[in-house]
Amino acid sequence: MSVKILIKREVPESKQKGLNELLKEMRTFCTQQPGYISGETLERADHPGEFLVISTWQSVDDWRKWVISQERQEVQDKIDELLGVETRYEMYTYH
Repeated sequence: MSVKILIKREVPESKQKGLNELLKEMRTFCTQQPGYISGETLERADHPGEFLVISTWQSVDDWRKWVISQERQEVQDKIDELLGVETRYEMYTYH
């Protein structure tokens, strides 16, 4: 069963360029992972600076393998350092 991962972030304007570069790097690695289906990054229209990343995976196991991968963790650490907060994930499955 496929799974969607949601990541919400508040990003000050001064850090948006740096975050965009890191998200592109993450997406490059992500698209090469087994089980990856798709991903998108959205900015909230009525609240500039609030971003939502949605990725879709074939299974929870595929997502978990990606989460613990070294290449992902290296980029994730840079994102957390840039924003000064630990990234939180929300996982949703279809009914």
